[in-house]
Amino acid sequence: MFNNIKDFFASIFKSRLVVLMTFFGLLSLIVVHKLFVLQIVNGEDYLENYTLSISKKVITTGTRGNIYDRDGEILATNRLAYSVQIEDNGSYNDTTQKNKLINETINTVIDLVEKNGDKINSDFGIVFEKNEYQFQYAEGNKRLRFLADIYGLRTIDELKEKKLGNSKEKTLDMSTPQDVMEFLCANKRKTGGYGFGVDTEKYSPQRVLQIVTVRYHMNLNSFQRYIATPIASDVSAATVAAIKENMSDLQGISIGEESLRVYPDSEYFAAILGYTGKISQDEYDNMSKKQQKKYSLTDVVGKSGIEQVMDEYLQGTKGEKIVYVNDVGKIMDSKVITEPEAGNDVYLTLDKDLQVTAYKLIEEKLSGIILRKLNHILDYTRNPNGEASDVIIPIGDVYYAFIGNQILDTNHFAEEDATSTEKIVYSRFSARQESAIAKIVSYMQSPTSPAYKALPKEQQAYMNYIATQLLINKEILVKSNIDTSDATYKAWKNETINLYEYLNHAIAQNWIDSSVIQKYIDTDSKYSDSNELYQGLIAYVADYLKTDFEFEKLVYRYMIKDGTITGNMICILLYDQGVLEYDQKMYNQLLSGYSAYAFIYSKIESLEIKPGQLGVEPSTGSMVMTETATGRTLVCASYPGYDNNRLANTMDVAYYNQVYANSSLPFYNKATQELTAPGSTFKPLSSIVGLTEGVINGGSIIGCYGPYKNVSPNPKCWVHPGSHGSLNVIGGIANSCNNFFYEVGFRLGLSSAGNYNSNIGTDKIRKYAEMFGLGETSGLEIAERSPNISDEDAVRSAIGQGTHVYSTSQIAKYITGVANKGTVYDLTLLYKVTDKDGALIVEFEPEIYNQVKDVSESAFNLVHDGMEAMVAKDARFEVLRNAGISLAGKTGTAQQSNTHADHVLFVGFAPSEKPEIAFATRIANGYSSGYTAELGRDIVRKYFGIATDEDLLHGSAGILGTETHGD
Repeated sequence: MFNNIKDFFASIFKSRLVVLMTFFGLLSLIVVHKLFVLQIVNGEDYLENYTLSISKKVITTGTRGNIYDRDGEILATNRLAYSVQIEDNGSYNDTTQKNKLINETINTVIDLVEKNGDKINSDFGIVFEKNEYQFQYAEGNKRLRFLADIYGLRTIDELKEKKLGNSKEKTLDMSTPQDVMEFLCANKRKTGGYGFGVDTEKYSPQRVLQIVTVRYHMNLNSFQRYIATPIASDVSAATVAAIKENMSDLQGISIGEESLRVYPDSEYFAAILGYTGKISQDEYDNMSKKQQKKYSLTDVVGKSGIEQVMDEYLQGTKGEKIVYVNDVGKIMDSKVITEPEAGNDVYLTLDKDLQVTAYKLIEEKLSGIILRKLNHILDYTRNPNGEASDVIIPIGDVYYAFIGNQILDTNHFAEEDATSTEKIVYSRFSARQESAIAKIVSYMQSPTSPAYKALPKEQQAYMNYIATQLLINKEILVKSNIDTSDATYKAWKNETINLYEYLNHAIAQNWIDSSVIQKYIDTDSKYSDSNELYQGLIAYVADYLKTDFEFEKLVYRYMIKDGTITGNMICILLYDQGVLEYDQKMYNQLLSGYSAYAFIYSKIESLEIKPGQLGVEPSTGSMVMTETATGRTLVCASYPGYDNNRLANTMDVAYYNQVYANSSLPFYNKATQELTAPGSTFKPLSSIVGLTEGVINGGSIIGCYGPYKNVSPNPKCWVHPGSHGSLNVIGGIANSCNNFFYEVGFRLGLSSAGNYNSNIGTDKIRKYAEMFGLGETSGLEIAERSPNISDEDAVRSAIGQGTHVYSTSQIAKYITGVANKGTVYDLTLLYKVTDKDGALIVEFEPEIYNQVKDVSESAFNLVHDGMEAMVAKDARFEVLRNAGISLAGKTGTAQQSNTHADHVLFVGFAPSEKPEIAFATRIANGYSSGYTAELGRDIVRKYFGIATDEDLLHGSAGILGTETHGD
C-alpha cells in the first residue's frame, strides 16, 4: 500500500497535521466568539463589573428569643419591619469628596423619609432647642460616656486628661454641645484627623444635626464597612416605594429588614423586663474575655432587667456569609456559610393576668387618694409641727407637675407654630426669667444684701439652687473641698448670712475651682484676684441660668404659685400639645373660664391624667406575691411603669429624658429598689423573736394604758390618748398595739442582771431578721437595693421603726417564710429556658435561703392566729369571709416626717390554714394602711377567682374605705 516506510510516515504526518489544523481552527473560532461576547454583547456590563475578586466575611445576627410568663403568655417578642439604611461603599478621590457626597445623599434621603411622614432615627446625645444645640442627657456619667464615645476614648476618666482643641483651660469633659458639633462637622480638625465635613452654611442647624447623627452611627460601624447603618427604622410602605424609585441615584442606600423588639404590655412589665439597645463601650469592656468573643460593639443587648440578666440565653447565634464586592465596594453577590439561629425563649414565674390587675389596682387606688387629698389652693407650706395625716395636695402642685415632669414641652412655647396660649405663657415666662436673673445678679453683687432667711421664698429658692445644685453639679464649688466645720459655712447653713458672703469666703478658702469660669474673668493675667473671680462667677451664673432647664422649672413653679400662669392656661396647653384627646366643647369652656380645678379633678378621676404622670405624693406603689411552697414570684408590680418600646431598638431620647425627669421615678423599680421602714408589718417577726427568746409566751399579758414609760422620751401607742387595755400576743398583733411591742423590745434588751441595754435587744432582733432573709436582697434576679436591719433603739425597732428599711420584695420574702412556718426561699422570677422548638434547656429550681429550725410550731401558730384575728376584726375583709377565703394579714405604717404623709403597707397570706400565696404591698406616702389592706384583699379575690377584673377595676379613681392611721 505504501511504497516504503518514508511514504508511510509522510501519510501519517499529513493526516495529523490536518487534525491539528482543524483543532486550532476550531479553537480560534471559539476564542473569537468569546471575545465577541465579552466585548460586544456583554462589554458594557462587564466594564461596569469587571472584577469580583474582593470578598469579605460578614457576621449576621440571629433573632432574639422571646420572653413569656409562666403560662406562655408573651411578654417580649420581635416584629419584622423595614428600614432605610446606608452603607459606606462608594469610591472617592479624597475625604473632602467623600464627605460631600455622603452628606448630600443623606440629606436627600431625609427629605424622602420625612415627606412620607416617617422619622429619622434620633438616638444621639444632642438636640437643637431654643435656637441652640443642647445636650440630651442630664449631667452625669451618661453625658460623659457620650462625650467619651464622640472623642474615641475608652473611659470617661480620659476626658479629664485631654485638652479641648487648643484650649489651655478646658478639658474634653467641659465640652459644650457647640464644641461637639464643631468637632464632628469639621472636614479637617485642628487637633488632627478628619470629621464629617458637614456644610453648616448650606444646611439648617436642625438638618446639620440629622446628618451628623447618621454619620456618627455610620462611624460606629466603620470597622465593618459592609454593615448597613439604619437612617430611619420601621418606615411606611410609601417611604419604601420612594426610596426604591430613587435607588439608582442614592449611593449606598438600600431598604433593609430589621427585627424590632416589641413589648405588648410595656408599662406593666417594663420595670422587670427592661429594654434592649446597642452595646456600649463600657458594657463591652466589663465583659469577661470569654463573653467578648461572643459579642461585638455592633450587637444589640439587654440594657436592664430580665433582658440584661438573661441576655446570653436570649441572644441568637450569629451566622456568617461571604459578600463579593466590585472595585468600588458595591456588593455584587453573597454566599451564606452558616445561617444565624434564633435565641432561646425565657419563661418567667410571673402570672401576666395577676400582674396587670395588681398594677391597675394600685393606679386606681392612688388616683382615689389624690382626689381625697386634693385642695383648691395654689401655694401650700407644710407644717413641720403638724400631723402627717393632715398633709394636703395643693392644686398648684398638680399644675406645676405638667411642666416639672416635662409632660408639657416648654420648648414648643417659643416655636413659630406655637398656639396663642403657648405664646402668652412664653411671653410671661421670658419676662419673669429676665427679671429673676437681674434680681439674682443684684443680690449677689451686694455685700449688704439680706441674709438668706430674710429673703422672700422665691428668692430663697433661687439662691439655694445656685449654691447647692448649680455650682456643686458644675464642680465650681468643689464639695470635697468644703470644710463643713467652718463658721461661715455653718452660718450659711443656718441661713444667717447672704450668698455674697458665703461665696467670697469660699473663694478665699479655695473651695472654688475657677477653671470652668475662666472665660468670664476679665483679665489678661494668668492669676486673678478674689474680686475678679467673684465677678466672673456672677457672670457665669447669669449666663448659665438663661438656658438652664432646672432654673426654668423653678421660675415656672413660682409663676404658678402666684397665678401669673393660671390653671386654665395649663389645662388649655394639655389640649394644645395633645396630652389629652382634643375636646372642642371643653376647650371652649376653658377659654371662657371653666374651673381648672374641676377640670383637673375630673381628668384624674377618669384616669385620663394618671398619678404616675403627676409625681405628687402619693404617686407610687408596689406589690409582690409569691408561692409559699416554692418562693416563685407571681406578681412583681411597680407603679408607675413606662413604655420600654420607646427605649428599645432606636432609643427615643426625648422620651427617655421625660421619664428620667419625672418625680415619680418610673425607672426606679418600686418593688425592689424603694426602701422604707416596714412599720407594723415587722410585728409578726418581733412576736417570733419574743416567743422564741422566752421574753413572752402565749399566755403573757401586757397592758396598753397611755404612754410607754420604760424608756425616755416616752413613746406612745398609735391609739393614744385611747388605749388597748391588756393584751396577749394574739391581741397585740390583731390590734397592732405599739405598747405591747415596745415592751417586747424592752425585754429583749434586758441583760442577765436585769438592766436594759438596747444593743442586746437589737442584736437579738437582727439574729431573727437575718434568719428570715431581711439581711440581704430577696433573691430576685433584677436590680435590688440592699436592706438595713435596725441597729439602734430596740424598743422602737420592735414596732418596725428604728433604722429598719426594706424593699417590698424583701418584706414579701420574710412573710413567705412566716406563712409556710420557716422555709425561707430566695425569691425568683425565672422559671425555665427553652430553645426555639420548645425543648427544655434549663429549669430553675427554687432555692431555699434558710430553713428556720429554732422557732417552734406553737410560736408560728400564735403569729398566724394574731394575723387572722387582725383580718377578722376588719370589715374590709368581709367579702373574703363570705366567699369562704381565710386571710391572715398585717397592716403597717411607717412615718417619714410630719411634712409628708406616712408610708403604708400590708402583708398577708391565704388560705390562712394552708397558705398557697403570700404577698406584700406598699404605697409610699399613702396616708392610711387601710388602702394597702384593700389592695391585698382585692388581689386575693382575683387569685382565688371570686372576683374578675370587671368586679375589681372601675376604669376610674378607686373607691376608698375608711382612712385609718398608725396601725
